[in-house]
Amino acid sequence: MRSEPVPEAIRRGVPPHFFIDEQWLGAQSEDVIEPELPIIDAHHHIWSRAAPYLVPELVGDLACGHNLRGTVYVEAGFAWREEGDPRFASVGEVEYANGVGALFASGHHGAVRACAGIVGRVDLTLGSFAGKVMRDCLARAPDRFRGVRHMVACDPDPAVSRLPKPPPPDLLLDKRFRAGFAELAPLGLSFDAYCYHPQLAQLIDLADAFPDTRIVVDHIGAPLGEGSYASRRDDVFRHWRADITALARRPNVLVKLGGLCGRIAGFPFIDRDTPPRSEELAAAWRPYLETCIEAFGAQRSMFESNFPPDKAGCSARVLWNAFKRVAAHCSATERAQLFAGTAQRAYRLPASLLPITSPRQQETTS
Repeated sequence: MRSEPVPEAIRRGVPPHFFIDEQWLGAQSEDVIEPELPIIDAHHHIWSRAAPYLVPELVGDLACGHNLRGTVYVEAGFAWREEGDPRFASVGEVEYANGVGALFASGHHGAVRACAGIVGRVDLTLGSFAGKVMRDCLARAPDRFRGVRHMVACDPDPAVSRLPKPPPPDLLLDKRFRAGFAELAPLGLSFDAYCYHPQLAQLIDLADAFPDTRIVVDHIGAPLGEGSYASRRDDVFRHWRADITALARRPNVLVKLGGLCGRIAGFPFIDRDTPPRSEELAAAWRPYLETCIEAFGAQRSMFESNFPPDKAGCSARVLWNAFKRVAAHCSATERAQLFAGTAQRAYRLPASLLPITSPRQQETTS
């Protein structure tokens, strides 16, 4: 049972998708599936919000029993500078994440290397000036800064448009935004795209306009299942599948597999009295995740925790078990890419993150 009803947490100012109930999560106990399989978590955050998720919480989830070797930190508006040129304020988050990465690299928390890669926030609407901010990020974290995320998720339905400062519509088509986007490839940086599924057509246009820039689609392109979309799940799936399949035909685009634990995707596990088992999550998510794996292939697909947002719906152990159930039909070579190899290549992470070879990775593909 919940230690506190979700509505009570909301009244205290904790958004439902940020409400983490450790007592509730602890009610679900599972053995770890394939515990030797190396994992690089391709997407997580650290923040201090109504429900803080800082280094101690991260360390606890990395010790969930799965073989987590490293992680990619993705911007979350945390630890920005309060002084100086506001255009460089977000560099503070990169500095912070780099410090966390250095702490893990020292071995202080064991073999896992959190924040081995960093995706920072740069305002691309600054146009060509955005390149100066990117170079400052690189100077502050030369061994870890790998890409930029400027969130563009926007929808007319307020039930799903949850960003504290929603971006303007059609930002992906904006000339100033694209002028900033043009600064990425010359610096060897990728772009993490967080947009909702109705915006995927614009993302396709962006990918075609910049074929030499690596684009990583966060949260499988965020198919919506809340608000006005809740009663149109079949139509949403068809629309999303058509666009995600078209997007996969662009060789410069990769996809992150995850981000489906919250209400916004139409899976309200957080509202239950008991947390879901990995079998339930795998069954609910399989049509979406398998569509992406089939379209992009294992070489361009990577699993992500999206913690702490997705921790509102399940524990780390259950989450990775669910992903392993979905990928059970894949070959050993494909699983190695989905759980670690693709993230390692996409974010140019050290080869030393994967010193352990899983016995199942040594299997030959039939």
